[in-house]
Amino acid sequence: MNTRKPSSLPTWPVGWSVRHVVETGSTNDDLFAAARAGAPDRSVIVADFQTAGKGRIDRRWEATRGTNLLVSLLFRAEPRATKLVALACRAACTTLASVEPALKWPNDLIIESKKLAGLLAVASPADDFIVVGIGVNVGWAPDGAVALRDVWHLPVTPHQLLAEMLRRIDELAAESASQSHSRYVRALGTLGQRVRVDLISGDNIVGDAFDVDESARLLVRDDAGVEHTMDVGDVVHLRTTA
Repeated sequence: MNTRKPSSLPTWPVGWSVRHVVETGSTNDDLFAAARAGAPDRSVIVADFQTAGKGRIDRRWEATRGTNLLVSLLFRAEPRATKLVALACRAACTTLASVEPALKWPNDLIIESKKLAGLLAVASPADDFIVVGIGVNVGWAPDGAVALRDVWHLPVTPHQLLAEMLRRIDELAAESASQSHSRYVRALGTLGQRVRVDLISGDNIVGDAFDVDESARLLVRDDAGVEHTMDVGDVVHLRTTA
């Protein structure tokens, strides 16, 4: 990792340990290794550029240098970690850019069906920690996606967005599990949609997404009336159900 401390870094909220790097392979890989070595809860690595950034199912996550938020956050004994990061990112976008993204199950934030951000969580149950990585299109987006710059023309930097996210995580973590779940359900744009869920096996399920359980598993009712509980899968929104 290439590390430096630019003068433009914001003041991070108390309780968070944030390390900024110019370039690395993957912030998730770096922070997972640091967690295994004993890094404390609420450790963070944020990079200007990743050479091996990953999305779900080993897809490559790309961004031009210095334009977007590329960050990983370590949580110990916090089962809501992925929900908290997604909801905090949504709230931070509203505060800084006056836009309210929807959550798309299982791990995206979208604006008008275009991808703004993606999350990738890696856990070590034996060590009781989870690393949540998130990439947010702040100043640049690939074809078919959207960046905050496209919807809000006042400048927002990746580090400003991160600082606001960390503050929001602290607020959301103070809520009860039921409050967090209710907030997540309200933000989940997948509910009420006609969807196709593409499974790792190559099969797919088409039906109506009608609920999400406490473990964030998506509930889909197919055309035969059979209800499916989805742990993993890629969702395509087909249309809104009546």
